[in-house]
Amino acid sequence: MNGRIWIETPDGKMLGRGRVELLERIKNSGSIRQAALQMKMSYKQAWDLINHMNENFGSPVVVSKRGGKGGGNAIVTENGLRAIDQFHVLQEKFREFLVINSENIQL
Repeated sequence: MNGRIWIETPDGKMLGRGRVELLERIKNSGSIRQAALQMKMSYKQAWDLINHMNENFGSPVVVSKRGGKGGGNAIVTENGLRAIDQFHVLQEKFREFLVINSENIQL
């Protein structure tokens, strides 16, 4: 048995496996551009996802500084780190649910 879990609001999908991966890659690289390249997505797509999350979470999940002479950077905020951690907890509980219920569900 398999499944996916994600969080939606009336404005659309807020958080799922792909967005969490994007946040984790930004955290590790310090760069939206690098995270997008690693995930084989355009910078614009990554930026749009981040903007959507930043606008719809209580506070930003990523803050960035534009490039220039010293180069830009991106930081996953405490709110973003909390979202990553809580999503992983939820994902683990969902996996446990699937394992427990796979024995009881006849498809």
